[in-house]
Amino acid sequence: MGKARIVILGAGLGGAIAAFEVKREVGDRADVSVVNQGEVFHFVPSNPWVAVGWREREAIEVSLPAVFKRKGIGFTGVGAARVDPAENRLQLNDGSSLDYDYLVIATGPELAFDEIAGLGPEGFTQSICHIDHAEKAAEAFERYCQSPGPIVVGAVQGASCFGPAYEFAMILDTELKRRRLRDRAPITFVTSEPYIGHLGLDGVGDTKGLLESEMRQRHIKWITNARVASVEAALMHVEEVGEDGAVKATHELPFAFSMMLPAFRGVGAVRGLEGLTNPRGFVVVDARQRNPAYPNVFALGVCVAIAPTGKTPVPVGVPKTGFMIESMVTAIARNLGALTQGGEATHEASWNAICLADFGDGGVAFIAQPQIPPRNVNWSSSGKWVHLAKVGFEKYFLGKVRRGESEPFYEKLALDVMGVRKLKA
Repeated sequence: MGKARIVILGAGLGGAIAAFEVKREVGDRADVSVVNQGEVFHFVPSNPWVAVGWREREAIEVSLPAVFKRKGIGFTGVGAARVDPAENRLQLNDGSSLDYDYLVIATGPELAFDEIAGLGPEGFTQSICHIDHAEKAAEAFERYCQSPGPIVVGAVQGASCFGPAYEFAMILDTELKRRRLRDRAPITFVTSEPYIGHLGLDGVGDTKGLLESEMRQRHIKWITNARVASVEAALMHVEEVGEDGAVKATHELPFAFSMMLPAFRGVGAVRGLEGLTNPRGFVVVDARQRNPAYPNVFALGVCVAIAPTGKTPVPVGVPKTGFMIESMVTAIARNLGALTQGGEATHEASWNAICLADFGDGGVAFIAQPQIPPRNVNWSSSGKWVHLAKVGFEKYFLGKVRRGESEPFYEKLALDVMGVRKLKA
């Protein structure tokens, strides 16, 4: 019997690390290859900084081909058009195909801007979900600073990633103060969350109190249980929904600059595949990160289907944070290590969460173990040290990718963060 063929689809925050860790676990028993859309890794958590000119694109990029080659991992940047799980095959965008024995799906999401008229970079709002969007947002922000006015920031109905929205609102506040423009820039935070600091997790520690306090101190108004009906040039139409699901107020919000995070859905390569994905196109997995219908297919990260933490008046998704993603990576790597030796897949991910939300001059950190309540650890804190920790984390993680390191990191980070929560910057 020849070597097993393991293909990892996607080389973002989860997929890149998965490639290194899977290769370490399987050694010479399997050939590991990566299929990605493009040849460059971007550190997505730095996109809010790019959008206000605090980072240049080149500072948060890693060219992948040479890194994977050093580690004995195959790579192509042409991307996948479609997964054919019944035939154990990937159809690639260049018309070729790639067979596999095991597939690890780590694609991240497709951004569903089209679900709201006028939303997104092709409409009237900016985005920080992709480096290309962040660069476009930076250009729009510079134009805005020539003629300041109202700002609207937040996350729409169905969004599952709220931390960057809070980060960006606070970072805008910090940068506008530095430019002596804050007094001409009223900011409104619009979110589908039922309360500030919900984060798709029903809060962590006192994130409600911490984030509300930050927003009050920074004179940022907010609308929760918000459903964005549509966006037009310089005007956002928002419905505020009551606990009974009925619209209790409508808001016409003028803006000179806006950044709204969209809802996510599964990418086209997997969406609509019965047994593999749910109606939104997210990959269905069991406790071992394995698809029940196609047990040689694993998945990790934002592309995985996770049920909401509870019913909310406006749809709110669950975030997939770095700590959770790393635990998925480790479970998959160990399961593939066992399977390639004739064993069984028995390892399960822990699904914990750690977040460093940088505000430019401070920040909020939280740790949830497990991510979905009830929890064994339910901790949050704030201070200038969070900004310093986020800067250090960016440097560390980019170095980790450049070196092709596979050792898990987030659990150590969580312990370090809780250990330095009283650090004075």
